[in-house]
Amino acid sequence: MNMETIFSLSSLLVMPFWLLIIFLPHWRITKRAMAKPWVSIPAALLYVVLVLPNFGDIFVAVLNPTLTGIAETLGTPAGATLGWAHFLAFDLFVGRWVYLDSRKNNISAWITSPILFFVLMLGPIGFLLYLGVQTAVIYYNKSK
Repeated sequence: MNMETIFSLSSLLVMPFWLLIIFLPHWRITKRAMAKPWVSIPAALLYVVLVLPNFGDIFVAVLNPTLTGIAETLGTPAGATLGWAHFLAFDLFVGRWVYLDSRKNNISAWITSPILFFVLMLGPIGFLLYLGVQTAVIYYNKSK
C-alpha cells in the first residue's frame, strides 16, 4: 500500500470516536467507548508500523533535533504520513481526556463539543481553550 493510500485511510482510525464525543457525548456507547484509552491504539499502531522500517534514522533525527533534520524527516510523503499518524493518536488521546474531564466537572456538552472540534482540527489550541474553560468552571464552582 502506498503512502497516499495510508494517509487517506488513516483518519478512519479515529473519526468514529471524534464523531461520538462531539455529536453524541451523552450516548451510552460513547461513554463506554471512551471509558478506556484504547481508542488511540489503532493510530498509535499505525505510527509504530511507519516508524519501525526507518527507526534508526528517525531516532537520530529526534534524539538531537535540528530544523533541517526534522524538515528532511517530515518533508516526504512517508514523513508526512508519519507525522499525521502521530497527530491522530495524540489528538484523540487529548480529546478523550477533554471529554472525560468535562463530564467530571459538569461542563456542558454545548461548550465542550466546539472545543473538541478545535482539539481535532488544531490540537494545542483546543487543548488550551479547554484548560481556560476548565479553570473558569472550577474557579466559579469554588466561589459559590
